[in-house]
Order: sequence, then C-alpha cells, then structure tokens
Amino acid sequence: MRFVEVAGVRVSAVGLGTWQFGSRDWGYGTDYAARVAPALVRRALELGVTFIDTAEVYGSGTSERIVGRALRDATTDAFVATKLNPVLLIPALMVRQAAASRARLGVGMIDLYQIHWPNPLVPVEVQAAGLRQVLDRRIASHVGVSNHSLDRWQAMERALGRPVISNQVELSVSRPGALLSLLPWATANDRLVIAYSPLGQGLLTGHHRPRPNIARRLRRVLGSAGVRDVSGLRAALAEVAASHHATMAQVALAWLIGHPNVVAIPGARTLEQLESNVAAADLELAADERLELSNLAAELYARRGR
Repeated sequence: MRFVEVAGVRVSAVGLGTWQFGSRDWGYGTDYAARVAPALVRRALELGVTFIDTAEVYGSGTSERIVGRALRDATTDAFVATKLNPVLLIPALMVRQAAASRARLGVGMIDLYQIHWPNPLVPVEVQAAGLRQVLDRRIASHVGVSNHSLDRWQAMERALGRPVISNQVELSVSRPGALLSLLPWATANDRLVIAYSPLGQGLLTGHHRPRPNIARRLRRVLGSAGVRDVSGLRAALAEVAASHHATMAQVALAWLIGHPNVVAIPGARTLEQLESNVAAADLELAADERLELSNLAAELYARRGR
C-alpha cells in the first residue's frame, strides 16, 4: 500500500468511499447494507486501507452506522472521515451534528470532520467558529472541507486560524480540474486533496452502463454523450491496462494517486472490486504512460473547462 503524509497525518493513498452504504440511490438493497458493506470495511482494513470516508447525509446516517459497526470488530486502526450536512452552519448546530456523527460511528474522536458543501449564505467566520468548537471539544482531531474552491478553502483556514487539512472534490483522469486549481496550493502547504468519483462513477472502468440508477441519472456525463466524450481516454486506459495485465480502473487510480498529496476514495460493490481497487496502489505506470494520460486529461479539461 502507498501512503500519503500531510500535516502530521498518514493515510493510505487508496481509501474506501461509502456513499453507497445504506443509500437507496444506488439500488444495492438491504442485503448489501447488512452483509456486504461491513465486510468491505473489514476487508479494506486487512488490505492496508486506512482511510474510510462517509457522511451524515449518506442514507441519513445509515452509512456512518454501518462503518461504525464494522470498525467495532476491526483489529487495525482506521482514519475515519465524515462530512457535515451544511444546511445551517451555525456553531451550536455544527457541534450537535458532529457529536451525532461521532455517536453513530462509535469512535472516541472523528479523525477528519468536513463541511460537505459550501454554504454562501453563512459567513465563513461563523462556519469556522463551529469547526473551532468541534476541535476544542475534541469531537474531531482534524477538519476539512469538501467541494470548495481554492478561495473558499483558504478563507476557511484563515478564519479558523488552524489547518483545514483537506478538500474533498470530484477528481479523476476524466475530471482533472482540481489538479490545476487545488493541488499546487495543497502540495505547497502540506494539505490533502481527496478525490471522490475517481473512476467517473463507472465511466473509466470499461463496464459503464448508461444511467443505471437515480444518482447517476443526475449526471449528464454518464450518458451516451459523456461516454463518447472520453472515448479516446478510455481507449488509452485500455491499452495501458493491457500492457500491465491490469484493469482500466486500476490504471485510472494509479495515475491519480501518482500525484503528490492525493488520496482516492473509490466505492466498491463487491469484495473483488475492492481488492482490485486497492491493488492499484502497487501499480507503477511508466513515464510515457503517465504523460499520455495527462495529455488526454488536459485536452478534456480544455474542451470542457473542468
């Protein structure tokens, strides 16, 4: 396993995203939530994954509860990150929500507590005051943001007066914008960029099914037009994968975590998919392969602006 170290924190470069745990959007059903999801957490830890990411809104707290139950039986430590529903970002409510997440997770302290989305209606100083109380009351060890621009990330850190160690954003070889907008500052300041949807929600795996569930229907890029848009990239991923006896998903993940200060948090439907994703941490791409994928990513970014 490859690891990333920032701000005194050391985490696996491939983590486990748990959006699908307990969420009806994915259509995985109750057996997945009761049996498969906890097994995924336990197996991830066995494979050396330390970064487990969830959120208050995933299944209205169900994902946090599933993660918490799985961690109670774990024999290795995990770095647990969760996210705050930012509807009303006032300090008292933020503290209450953080404490509720901690209880659902069953941990002494949340390792990383993140504001899930920007809320432009609440002054950043007020939001930072809430995060400060979460830290001072030892509900969480570290704080971060999610889906924030660089300006908003920096403003939050200035207002807090302490490190906001991470920004969790959509990031993949087909959506590389954060590598330009966030990563230079993150690497220069010992901060972390956490990549969600690092496989384009199936677009980069070679097994894409257009519009398979409610969550993905909301994503225009996952329609047939989106597949055509990345056809050249998919062909390159397939070619590199064949040369390494790997999968397209593994190549896409290996390219992503080959950047400094980046952690990828793919989800998984099965234990086999999880094991395949984790194996990407040991895949070394050649310099020319990385360059080809980077050039294709840059072309997509120039064409779409994201």
